[in-house]
Amino acid sequence: MKRLFISLYLLLSLSFLGIGWTLDSIWQNNVDDSGVQDAPLIALAQLIGKLPAAEREAYLAQLSTRETYPLRLLSKAQVAINQDESLGRDSVLITAPDEQHELHFIEVDDQQLLMAGPIEIDPREQLRGLFTLFFYLSLALVALIWVWPLSRDLKTLRLATKAFGQAKWDTQIQLSSRSQVQPLASTFNEMARHISALIENQKHLSNAVSHEIRTPLARLKFALALVPQYCAPDSDPAQRQAFLDEMQQDVKEMETLLQELLTYASLESQQQDMEFECCELTKLTQQTISRLQNRHDTPIYFDEQTPELKVMGDPSLIERALQNLIINAQRFAQSRITIAIGQDNKSVQLKVIDDGPGIAAVDQEKIFEPFYRSKVVQNGNKGHGLGLAIIKRIMHKHNGRVSLASEPGSTVFTLSWPRINASRQRKSQTGT
Repeated sequence: MKRLFISLYLLLSLSFLGIGWTLDSIWQNNVDDSGVQDAPLIALAQLIGKLPAAEREAYLAQLSTRETYPLRLLSKAQVAINQDESLGRDSVLITAPDEQHELHFIEVDDQQLLMAGPIEIDPREQLRGLFTLFFYLSLALVALIWVWPLSRDLKTLRLATKAFGQAKWDTQIQLSSRSQVQPLASTFNEMARHISALIENQKHLSNAVSHEIRTPLARLKFALALVPQYCAPDSDPAQRQAFLDEMQQDVKEMETLLQELLTYASLESQQQDMEFECCELTKLTQQTISRLQNRHDTPIYFDEQTPELKVMGDPSLIERALQNLIINAQRFAQSRITIAIGQDNKSVQLKVIDDGPGIAAVDQEKIFEPFYRSKVVQNGNKGHGLGLAIIKRIMHKHNGRVSLASEPGSTVFTLSWPRINASRQRKSQTGT
């Protein structure tokens, strides 16, 4: 704070001093004219100069002058004048015999001078230094009033940055809305929240991966120990094949987990300003349904007469989000899955509805977190807990959102995208 205050104070002081000195010099050289004040004395000297020398003293004595402004006629020989000073009949020479008085000289003729004084200098001139000091102290006070809140807020930022560097990831800065560094504090808070979320997510992912991969890995280790028994020449071929199928299933489970992790991580690393294209949502939905329908017995109902709706996005990511929702619905649906597409004034919605047992209220707020799986519903819950988390990130990339409404017999997942304005849609259709 001291360095900031001193630098600002010196800057303001030197600026005011330089500007004031420059303006004062310009005024003295070009504007200020002391001739107006000296005009009476010049006129008197010229009047006396026209009188005979013998009558000048008497004439000067007849003038009623105040004691504060005495007048005298002197011979030039009585006055010592410096070489760099000159006397004239149209200008006044001012000298100061002491700090309180000054003398005014003007030439009457070649032999005599008219002297006014000693004249007492205005005592208020002595206060000029005090007023100057008061001015700079006031300037320092103004600078302090301006710098102190800024310095205090910068100190808060510095302490918060230091705390964040010490792995206190929940550090947040609280500043007044009138603070000059409030935008910087808001940016810091947003950065801190993002980094904290990334670190917590990384920890969660590391713990979850180690837990998720430990089970199939342990089964593989156990299966490898049993290889000599099941793969002996005299072993039962059916048991041997079943044994190998279980090993392949474990390998496939780990591959699926790693693939889900790579997808989830890639969605985090992708830039926010991705280049999207105009996607035909109805067509993408039909393609995804036809690909997944044959993998499960539960029928998927979709109105083929649904009008074509378009959204801005990445077709592969949109299809991936829809695929995850359908696969999730196939795990829990009792008899049917329904997919519906619609729109309102602000958004385009795609809903995936199943008639399963529903999701408990305690799980609905956490269902989109990575590796979170319901502890209530266990039937068919064999996923890794990344499918819905991937959907949430995909929708975030598209400036959309995913929502859930669930009760026994009806679970509805809704994907929402911002509507495309008419001019933007025409551009996408013309390819311009």
